[in-house]
Amino acid sequence: MKRHLVISSLMALFVFPALCMAESGQKSDAPVETLDEVVVSATKTEEKRKDVPNAVIVIDEMQIEESPAKTLGELLANEPGIDWRTYGDYGGARGTIHIRGMEGNATQVRVNGVTVNSPSLGPADVSKIPLNSIERVEVVKGSGSVLYGSGAMAGTINIITKRPKREKTDLKVSAGYGTQSTYQVSAEQGMFAAGDVGYYLTANRYNTHGFRSNSDMSHNDASLKLVLDKGDLLNVSLYGDYIYRDFGRPDVQPPPGTQSYYLNGTELTNSESASLVDRGRDNDAHAVLNLNSRPADWVDLKLRGDYTYMDSYNYGRYVYWGMAGGARTWVTNKVLGLEGDLDLRPFSGANLLIGSEYKHYDWENKNTNLDAFGANEPDSTTHTDASLHTTGVYMEGQYRPCQYVKGLAGIRHEDHSVFGTEDLPRFGLIVNPLQNTALKINYGKHFLAPTPNDLYWPSDPYTSGNPNLKPEKGWHLDAGVEQALFDKKMFLSLTYFNWDLKDKILWGPDSNWVWKPQNLDKAKAQGCEIGTKIGPFYDLTLALDYTYTDAEEENPYVTRRATYTPRDQFRGDLTYWAPFGLTATATVRYVGDRYYYGSDESITEPCNTLDAYITMDLRLEQRLFDHWLLSLQANNLFNKSYDTYFGSFTDQISGQTSTAAFPGAGRSIFFQVAYEF
Repeated sequence: MKRHLVISSLMALFVFPALCMAESGQKSDAPVETLDEVVVSATKTEEKRKDVPNAVIVIDEMQIEESPAKTLGELLANEPGIDWRTYGDYGGARGTIHIRGMEGNATQVRVNGVTVNSPSLGPADVSKIPLNSIERVEVVKGSGSVLYGSGAMAGTINIITKRPKREKTDLKVSAGYGTQSTYQVSAEQGMFAAGDVGYYLTANRYNTHGFRSNSDMSHNDASLKLVLDKGDLLNVSLYGDYIYRDFGRPDVQPPPGTQSYYLNGTELTNSESASLVDRGRDNDAHAVLNLNSRPADWVDLKLRGDYTYMDSYNYGRYVYWGMAGGARTWVTNKVLGLEGDLDLRPFSGANLLIGSEYKHYDWENKNTNLDAFGANEPDSTTHTDASLHTTGVYMEGQYRPCQYVKGLAGIRHEDHSVFGTEDLPRFGLIVNPLQNTALKINYGKHFLAPTPNDLYWPSDPYTSGNPNLKPEKGWHLDAGVEQALFDKKMFLSLTYFNWDLKDKILWGPDSNWVWKPQNLDKAKAQGCEIGTKIGPFYDLTLALDYTYTDAEEENPYVTRRATYTPRDQFRGDLTYWAPFGLTATATVRYVGDRYYYGSDESITEPCNTLDAYITMDLRLEQRLFDHWLLSLQANNLFNKSYDTYFGSFTDQISGQTSTAAFPGAGRSIFFQVAYEF
């Protein structure tokens, strides 16, 4: 009763805003998706959307602020072609983006040009990236290996963080509290401090107990962007961030009726979580220096240097048929990157991009075994380290001979210190029969290099890396149409995609039953993406997106529907701006069923299926006295239950092993107060 009274009181602040009337909330400047939007990530040059052969998604700062999403993954979830996945919704769950049915390591995620994918694991954990630091997100779907190298097979996500604005001082502080004892405090401030020198600073602290045992998390991050803006002649930015996370790893949810299990006086398992003691900790830092210069109308010069430090710590214990043990593992990645691009426009309608990129990786793995009490075993520490490097040289040309057609062709030569060289071509064609119509075709070769974990994982009687791996590679085709209607108040997109992949890297047992990565499988997919954005009309905007993905995996035994890949996904967004300063956004997401085959590679029918589910999120934001913002956010509003992955669970009391699932979180509510200067 008390909880309902509090929620009703908070709702009253939004329903009866006449207490403190603000300026009109009508959004004449509401974001409108058009073919004239400028996109940078697709060609590494500023191009209008109608001049880009890829299917793209652009999300601006206003859309981010109005969305009920808590993380970048939720923001992008179920956009056309995008599947966001986590191992349950506990605080430290790794969130990865899967585009068009490919694995998470096939999407390259960049922040201001620096890749934030884990060098040792492959995918990027997008749950780490704070939303309040982001000014713009560009998602470029289709093969991007020509410009971005390894890991850009399904697409590239480029995140541009906020920068200071001239003649304006930005300042925003906020604090909030919600269910599961969740709280967050945030601050951001930006300005031009002296002439052409400016900065933008963000900081966040986030804590939650989580929705089940051992699902807590403590997250802290800070970022700083320094700029020197001399206009076209010279534009310099130096960006750095630091992220620290400490979290529990609860594993799967045991079957109903599971009793708590104790070992040497420590509770290891209960009815909510298969692990009560496993922990994780991340320390990430990035720095990137970007220099841009346009000394003449026909030439652009871009230089970038970046450094990444990622340190991951995991503490895990196990009990298996009466045997107890565990391990502490530290994995450290250090990456140095250098890139230079020269964009030439020799005559009207023509562009030639020439560039080169170098990356150096240092990888280190340290492991210490644990005894039955969870203490370090003497003389059990192992240490493995390795270094590798890649060099990419690329060239891409564009030519528009008239207003109706444009062509694009490019090639990249990649030289990897372990697997050797690879040549990667790409071709694109854009036809504009009408001013607000674009027909697009994009076709390119893609590849994914093995990670240091794949190559160098320390050998023991049970696991081993494989330095003889080949890269995954294949081709990616997408063709579509984009159309703006009704004075650009409606935007329609329809895209067909088709890709294939061979030499897929999977961990599995070799002839000696040692688990190691091998080039085992093939994969392919085809499907379509349909997107519609309408508005603003009468202070309303509506977005509807649908994706159909027919993905298959092929191993030496069978060809079958791809594991965990939903065939159908839908998303609907409705935003309303009231004249008294209220903004309301509702998001509905549907994810179809997903197949799971376990470890049996010889079957075509799944041994388990994750059921389809629907969730609804809601965000209400009321502006008061120009500077104050009150927001109420409800995620999974109708408290729908759903699962995200399967795993195994062994009941140490009964000795039975069964398949169990990683559950998604139920309803959560969060209230926040913010002040903007």
